[in-house]
Amino acid sequence: MREQKLGTHDCIQLVPIFKQLTTVELQQVSAIVHEHVYEKGDVLFNAGDEADQLTIIAAGQAKVYQLAANGREQLLYLLQSGDFDGEAALFNPVIRTSYAEALVPTQVCSIQRSDFQALLAEAPQLALGILNEFGKRISQLEGKATSVTTSSIGGRLADYLVETAASFPAQTMFTLPLQKKEIAVYLGTTPETISRKLNEFQTAGWLKKGRGNQIAILDEDQLALQD
Repeated sequence: MREQKLGTHDCIQLVPIFKQLTTVELQQVSAIVHEHVYEKGDVLFNAGDEADQLTIIAAGQAKVYQLAANGREQLLYLLQSGDFDGEAALFNPVIRTSYAEALVPTQVCSIQRSDFQALLAEAPQLALGILNEFGKRISQLEGKATSVTTSSIGGRLADYLVETAASFPAQTMFTLPLQKKEIAVYLGTTPETISRKLNEFQTAGWLKKGRGNQIAILDEDQLALQD
């Protein structure tokens, strides 16, 4: 893993609670942001670790999972480019109950709780702005939950494919980081449905299937229109 200080506020602008901050406030927050690059298979965090930072996925993809008593992985969700984990950790110490692993080379930006709280102590107005954004964030998450439950399997699969393809050169063949059964769990469907939808997308000319779990996205715009 390589680490370096991030000099811009590009990463933090991916996080909704920071998007409406002023230029000065963004500069204050960006000064405490660090960048990490994880290779495929690297662990971002483990169950039992103290969650003491906000983790932002600047580019790439990671899976968050728990381990069952028999040692089998139980996929909880994916962190894609623009996603983040650990907002609450900026304010209260918690112990993680899940694991996160990079599925492709993944760039992560992080903010340590100690750095963040020291900043808030120095800039009370920044704290007020962030709390206001937290309120908006809760309302947005409620709306997003409704959208997920009403969107089609085809639409959710198309979104997953487009987001995953962003980690690879355009229109090149790449291997999906998750097996079909894992994608099915993630999307709330069956492996058979995933296979059928992939075949439909190929017939439509939106993607090309290769051997095993390989695909190439041929028409990202059409996939993005699926709902």
